Amino acid sequence: MHIGLIGLGKMGFNMRERMRNGGIEVTGFDRNPDVTDVGSVDELIAALPTPRLVWVMVPSGAITDAVVTELGEKLSPGDLVIDGGNSRFTEDQKHAAALAEKSIRFADCGVSGGVWGLQNGYGLMAGGADEDIELAMPVFDALRPEGERADSFVHVGGVGAGHYAKMVHNGIEYGLMQAYAEGYELLAAKDIVKDLPGTFRAWQKGTVVRSWLLDLMVKALDEDPGLASIDDYVEDSGEGRWTVEEAIANAVPAPAITAALFARFASREDNSPAMKMVSALRHQFGGHATRPAN
Repeated sequence: MHIGLIGLGKMGFNMRERMRNGGIEVTGFDRNPDVTDVGSVDELIAALPTPRLVWVMVPSGAITDAVVTELGEKLSPGDLVIDGGNSRFTEDQKHAAALAEKSIRFADCGVSGGVWGLQNGYGLMAGGADEDIELAMPVFDALRPEGERADSFVHVGGVGAGHYAKMVHNGIEYGLMQAYAEGYELLAAKDIVKDLPGTFRAWQKGTVVRSWLLDLMVKALDEDPGLASIDDYVEDSGEGRWTVEEAIANAVPAPAITAALFARFASREDNSPAMKMVSALRHQFGGHATRPAN
């Protein structure tokens, strides 16, 4: 299989390599001349066999809109566009409708794995028509971890369902990180606790709270035991907000996720060891920038 990949940033660059390692031929385009395979979207389209499959991996919002619009003007009927970024599910439905007017197919895929995806594989949540997901299955199989497909890939439903599932995934992630971070602050505040990093390390095997996030927490403390180099200002990428908005719209109580989102807002106003840890965790799994301590 030969696909086009637009966007070779932190995620896209590693995804291209993992797909190639999995036997997929990939032609990538990025505005950064140091990483791109071709000089333009036109060259990318010309390099692909028909029906073309183009995976879009750029920041959500205006940039994704611009790329999808350009592809709608240049692709042919029967080609397939997959948005693998962090778009809101409502945007998927608008993009699908606009491309359908030109008989161009559209699917969405939530991708989880961050900067570790090249090594470990990615968790994938796809939305779209059955035949479109089936066409792209070799790509999904190359990206996901080895083992049972159902353990790391799901065809959630129609267009938008994949990004909806990824939105909820990220909302849960907010709550999990906040719980770990608050536990970190509580342990750090008690003078009888003499080995804080070792406490978290001892939880990594055999306890009910063991997880990859906990492993990354231990890694962050190994690299900076007191998190002295990190400011407690924590960004939010938007998906936590969307999750809370959907909880309100559907009358579903989500107090943990909502509180975790509000804690990020509060982090921009005062000094908090817990929010230093949330910032450190976001850097560990996603490569998100941290602010240096003042």
